[in-house]
Amino acid sequence: MGIRSAVGVRFAPTTGQITAGRFHAADGVEDWRCLYHLVSAHFRTGSLSAGIAFVDEIGRIAGRDEQEYLNVDLRHAGVTVSLSRRDVSLARRISAAALELGITADPTAVQLINITLDALVSADVLPFWRALLGYRQIGDDYLADPARRGPGFGLQCMAAPRSQRNRMHIDIAVPHDQAEDRIAAALAAGGRVISAAHAPMWWVLADAEGNEACIATWVGRE
Repeated sequence: MGIRSAVGVRFAPTTGQITAGRFHAADGVEDWRCLYHLVSAHFRTGSLSAGIAFVDEIGRIAGRDEQEYLNVDLRHAGVTVSLSRRDVSLARRISAAALELGITADPTAVQLINITLDALVSADVLPFWRALLGYRQIGDDYLADPARRGPGFGLQCMAAPRSQRNRMHIDIAVPHDQAEDRIAAALAAGGRVISAAHAPMWWVLADAEGNEACIATWVGRE
């Protein structure tokens, strides 16, 4: 069974995965942070050419099988690397390559966003969203972008229709050591905490009009 989000949505299957706690306890992975089913690191390259050189090195050191669960987002200012398997060995090698190139990591720059929709009968609405988004289905309540570009889309079952509460919200998975800062920034921007009953697994926040979002971490999910 896959890891579940702050609101009960199942993410990608994690068969054979080591736990997030075990990953973070390993040496040499200080650049990386677990976000639900992913492990991500952001490296500040400072230029597109430096980023290309770094990505080229990642391609050299990652084996063919490892590349199957490796995703790279190259931008002019930095490179975000995500692994859908908590591979300590590969994470270490990528960090070592960055160090060799004089590139530093910024753990505050990684996050994972998922959109969650409350539904009475998931099976009745999931086909519509699968077709509309062009996503692939994982399990019976989750959709993922096959190109790994867009946010995940999940369904959360509700017992009865609600008219006074929004039925769609955003889940933002952040590094476990950045959650309090992110929440503080949201509060300073006019938000409020609706519930911290499940913290540090997740906090429910809302904007000035009551629209909700969850800040989530891996802590407490194992």
